[in-house]
Order: sequence, then structure tokens, then C-alpha cells
Amino acid sequence: SCSLLGAMKWRWVLVAVLLSFGGLSLGKDSLDFPEYDGKDRVHDLNAKNYKSVMKKYDVMVVYYHDHPGSSRVAQRQFETEELALEVGGVEPKNVMLNTKRVCSFAPDLDESDSIFIITDDETIEYDGELEAHTLVEFIYDVLEDPVEIIDNNRELKGFENIEEDIKLVGYFKSHKSEHFEAFADAAEEFHPHVKFFATFNPKVAKSLGLKLNEVDFYEPFMDDPKVIPGKPYSEKELVKFIEDNDRPTLRKLQPHNLYEIWADDIGGEHIVAFAEEADIDGFEFLQILKHVAQDNTENPNLSIVWIDPDDFPLLVPHWEKTFGIDLSHPQIGVIEADDADSVWMDMDDGEDLPSVDDLEDWLEDVLSGDIDPEEDDDDDDDDDDDDDDDDDDDDDDDDDDDDDDDDDDDDDDDDDDDDDDDDDDDDDDDDDDDDDDDDDDDDDDDDDDDDDDDDDDDDDDDDDDDDDDDDDDDDDDDDDDDDDDDDDDDDDDDDDDD
Repeated sequence: SCSLLGAMKWRWVLVAVLLSFGGLSLGKDSLDFPEYDGKDRVHDLNAKNYKSVMKKYDVMVVYYHDHPGSSRVAQRQFETEELALEVGGVEPKNVMLNTKRVCSFAPDLDESDSIFIITDDETIEYDGELEAHTLVEFIYDVLEDPVEIIDNNRELKGFENIEEDIKLVGYFKSHKSEHFEAFADAAEEFHPHVKFFATFNPKVAKSLGLKLNEVDFYEPFMDDPKVIPGKPYSEKELVKFIEDNDRPTLRKLQPHNLYEIWADDIGGEHIVAFAEEADIDGFEFLQILKHVAQDNTENPNLSIVWIDPDDFPLLVPHWEKTFGIDLSHPQIGVIEADDADSVWMDMDDGEDLPSVDDLEDWLEDVLSGDIDPEEDDDDDDDDDDDDDDDDDDDDDDDDDDDDDDDDDDDDDDDDDDDDDDDDDDDDDDDDDDDDDDDDDDDDDDDDDDDDDDDDDDDDDDDDDDDDDDDDDDDDDDDDDDDDDDDDDDDDDDDDDDD
């Protein structure tokens, strides 16, 4: 039994070792990153090599750009854009076209910083993100046939599952039918932006409700199609009908049609709805939008642009900051196409989604002009003006207070000057009084001396001494009196100042 257990243990060890080698091999395959194959897929196209390049390749992707010049920032931006066009594994050539060398060889390329796909006699403009993955998908769509054939139920289900794009389907007798050829020629005019389908199978045609040589037009998110009148159709008739109906009631903004849809505004405005299809609230709100679109499909002035934030993760912070909304829950609003002013429906942070009737009432207010981003912007300007007026009033009050303070200071200065003048006048008067008293005393002393001289010469010395003593005493008394008077006057002046 011990030997049996030992043998079993060794078997498990062997299995573990083999599995470990298998895991390493599987890990190596899963981490086998693609490497650059060495093929040059970017050329600098000019008037000299244009014809030779066109003959060499069936499809070209042309980036029509301004010359970057000597700016290092522009050079780095250009290199980044060039890397975006280096799409490995794509058969057609990707060609860089420098506008500084453009001549008459590319008359269809008239918009700088644009990407064009040139194939056969068609020039198709790419209006999507300058991102390699999105561009590659668009190129593959261009390489597909303009008309896809539906021949069985599986392909029919695939057709029915397409709801985000405009699509047309027609029933024809065969590929050689002239009516099918007209249909295919019209498809080339709109390829790959509009999906064209055809069937030669009577059963499939019956499932779609099509008659021979009849074409149905499906708007995005619409269950019921529009039957194009006047069958059989010429190419011009089909093209005209599509051009007259190429603005759906509800359309989805996608990476490959980002700029195309935003350029197609109505009266300078877009009605935009944000909703994550993978989110419960977003999915519910999307169903409400579809219901509203189906009820109003005949209104040419109504077109709602649906944006799924999951398709543009890098733009979500920009949209939230620009529009002042929270995209974690559904939103719908009207946006000015030129300056991004907007007004948004109040939905209580997604907790209270509107009903179909509520949303239709709100849309009616938008279409009638009762809800207008420009008026909302004017209200904001009025609020700013009110704030400015308040600031002006405050400034005026401050100025008045300053003036009052200045007046008070001037009055105080005047009072101080008056007090100083009074003090000076009092001092002058005191000095004059003292001088007058001294003069009077001197005159009296002189008169006394003269009288004493006339009466008795012998007594002159005694009298003089007495007179001198008297004079000294009188002078001292007068001086004391004067000092007392001065002190009294000074005290009175101080009291007056206080």
C-alpha cells in the first residue's frame, strides 16, 4: 500500500510538472504582443508622386494638414497624428498629404486638418476622432461592399439588430436588375455612413413586407420603416429622398461621426441627451427617448442627439465642467452649438425620470422658444449687472464717509489754530502790561528823587538809600504782582484750552 501511495504521489508530481509547462506555453502565447512588421505605411504625398501612388494602391487614407513649420510643439503634434495613422495590419496605404505642396491633383481636398479615404472614383471624408482604433474600423467599413445581401433568417436577424444607423433595404429580382444597379449606385454616394441592404429571396422579402423593386427607409431606433414612394426608382430619386431624410429624430453620437453630427445643428442648437445604456436608469431613460422619437418622427424640427458617456470616457470631465451637470445619471438639455450655453431639464439627480408626456411637454417648450439657452445666459448677465450696481453703491458710501472724515479733520485743525492764536495774543498782552508797569515805577522813582534833592542835601544819602530801598521793595512788589498776574492769566488760558 505504501508503494501504491508513493507511485500515486509521483504521478501527481508528474502531472503538476506537465501542467506547469503547459501554463508557461499558454502564458507565452497570451503575452505575444504584436510587433511592427517593418512596412512603411505613411508617405509624404506631393504633385510628383501622386499619380504613381494612386496606381499602386486601391485605397488611400489621406491626411490633409497644414505644414507644421519650425515650431517644436507643432512638430510633436504632427508626429503624434502620424503615429495615429500607422495602423498595422491594414492593407491599404495611409498617406500623409502636406498642404504646402498641394496642387490641382487633389481638388476634392479643400478642408485642412481632415482625413479622406480615396477609393476608385470616390473621396470619402472621415469626420470622427483622430484615434487609430476608430479610424481602422471606419476603413474596414469603407472596404466592405456598399450593398449587403440578406439571403437567410440569420442575416435577417443581423439586419434587424442594427438600430443606431440609417438603413435601407430593397427587394429586387437579381443582381443584373437595372433597378438594383440604380440602388447600388445610390449606395456608393452614402457609403459607409448609410447602410444599404438588398434581398433577392422572396421569403425574406415577405418577412420584411417588401414588394418587388420596393425600398424601405429606416430611421435609427424606429421599428416601422418609411416606404419610399414612386417605385421603381432612379439613382437620383433615391439620393434625393435620403438627403431629405438624413436627419433622424433620434441619432447617436459615435466616435466615427462625432464632427459630422455636431455640425448638423438646428437653428444653432442641439437637443442632447446623456444616458449610459449599460446603466439601469440610463437604459430606462433611453426607452423613453425612443418612445418620444417614434411619436414625433414626422416633426422635421425635432432631432435629439443621444450620447453614451461610456463611448467618450475622456470627454466626460470636460462635459461635466462645461455644462455644469453630473453624468453619473441621465440628463437632457438644449445646447448652443457655438458657445456651449445650455439649459437642462430638472430630473432630481436622476431619481425622478420624466414620463413620456413630461418629456414631450419639455421638448415643446424648447421648440417654441420658451426654453432658450440665450435667455438663460441673459439672466446670468443681469445678475452680474446687479452685483456691479451694489458694488458701486458701496463705493459711493465709502466716498461719502471719507469726505465727512476730512471735514471733521479740517474743523479740528481750525480749532487748534484758533487756540494757538488766542494763546499768542494773551502772551503779547501780558508782556505789554509788564512793560507799562515797569515804566510807571521808574517815573515815580525819578520824581521822588528830585523832590528829596530840593529839600535837603544832607539827607540825600539817607533819603536816597531809603528811596532805593523803597524802590527795590516797590519793584519787588510790582514784579511779584506781575508774576502773579501772569500765572493767573496762564491758568485762565489753560482752563480755556481745556
